[in-house]
Amino acid sequence: MGTRCRNLLLFAAMVSLAGGIAYAQDAPSLGDLARQQRQQKEKSKTASSKDASSPKVITNEQISGHASVALIPVAASGEKTAPPASSDSAKKSAEDWKSQIQDQKSQVVSLQSQVDALSESIRFAPGNCVANCVEWNEHQKEKQQQVERMQAQLEDQKKQLEEMQDSARKQGYGSAVYDP
Repeated sequence: MGTRCRNLLLFAAMVSLAGGIAYAQDAPSLGDLARQQRQQKEKSKTASSKDASSPKVITNEQISGHASVALIPVAASGEKTAPPASSDSAKKSAEDWKSQIQDQKSQVVSLQSQVDALSESIRFAPGNCVANCVEWNEHQKEKQQQVERMQAQLEDQKKQLEEMQDSARKQGYGSAVYDP
């Protein structure tokens, strides 16, 4: 029985060794991989240098299309604020107005849900509270103050939304643009 187990173990070791050798022969060498990487980099450099050397034409439509998209600054609280309303002399496209108004609406909805969630979480300690009541109530007061600040910010966001909608309306766009 001992020799039979030994022979079986020896046979298993030889099969796994043969399999390992066969697998190692299929894999490319490290030098071959490095050579291939170098060739790919050289090809990409020559392709990009050809692209960079060819002249590019930029049209007025491309410039005005990118210039009309305003960056949205981030407020101190981390919330996005609406871009400033542009003058009526620079007429925006319907799609620009629509996307900006939709962005502003989503910001208003997001801020409103945050205000609602924070308001719902405010729970003052009951009169028969035993431990840490003062700290708990102070924390709840801080939450109330944060809700008040967020509500003021929400009102500003709503006002900016109305101004954007009014500007789009004044430029002659229909309700499909200013009230998507």
